[in-house]
Amino acid sequence: MRRRLLIAVMTAWAAIAGAATAFAVQPSEILPDPALEARARAISSQLRCLVCQNQSIDDSDAPLAGDLRRLVRERLMAHDSDAQVIDYVVARYGEFVLLKPRLEPATVLLWATPVLVLLAGVWLALRAAGRTATPEQGKPLSEAEKTALAEILADDRNPPS
Repeated sequence: MRRRLLIAVMTAWAAIAGAATAFAVQPSEILPDPALEARARAISSQLRCLVCQNQSIDDSDAPLAGDLRRLVRERLMAHDSDAQVIDYVVARYGEFVLLKPRLEPATVLLWATPVLVLLAGVWLALRAAGRTATPEQGKPLSEAEKTALAEILADDRNPPS
């Protein structure tokens, strides 16, 4: 019963989420040439909505996203290549407009951070694992240590009255 309810809720959620993004591109924006429209959608999915910041302009219904979608389509109609369209938008709005930043000297730290965090985690885990095992573990007791231990245990068995 719970499983069916969970499946129904997740299906409804997916349908609502899919419907919200399906209406972002307005019918008036769609190009008559399907190949050109496919290129426009591919480029739009790579560009960030500057209002929403966590959505592509293809998914956003913000007015600025609509302006950017129209700009992309205008550049494609002017026979620009995909790279030229993206470069044009980046030149106009900055690198932040790219959902996936380019690998450049200015963004090396951005791309390297996940690897650095992973390496730091592995190093800390190995260091913590190394601290749990002491070099004296597993070493047999000396005769003096055995005698001292026997005295302590004997005192525990015969408490003072």
